[in-house]
Amino acid sequence: MNVMFLCLENVCRSPLAEGILKKVFADSGVEGNVDSAGFESFNINDSPDERAVKVAAMHKIDISSKRAKLFSEKDFDRFDRIYVMDLKSMQDVQDFARDAHDMNKVDYLMNLIEPGKNISIPDPYEKGFDECEKVFELIEKACKIIAERAVLD
Repeated sequence: MNVMFLCLENVCRSPLAEGILKKVFADSGVEGNVDSAGFESFNINDSPDERAVKVAAMHKIDISSKRAKLFSEKDFDRFDRIYVMDLKSMQDVQDFARDAHDMNKVDYLMNLIEPGKNISIPDPYEKGFDECEKVFELIEKACKIIAERAVLD
């Protein structure tokens, strides 16, 4: 299963999700390509936020080599599922979608935990370390559901 995570800048939530799911897939024996991207060009090639790197490292996940990149229309062809972190990312990905088939691959990450509610994962970028840890826990819970479903497929 190939999975893409999207957030605005690709420096906090989506790199965390990428790192978490890679670990969960490895631990579960699930094969697939996992990546993340964003929509704002001002962070291209930047490293993830230092708080995200630290929180991930506390859970034995290294995201320090990740570099921010932009989402592309071609990503619809490369990924089976595309998860967005918030309403803005959903609106942005809709702008890239070529048709309904593309959008059938897209969902809010939180819909795995609370189906159909379209809840955003809070952005911890301007907040403290504790908020980043809470976001990690939410994302990890959703990533475990992705892996469980992949094993069943």
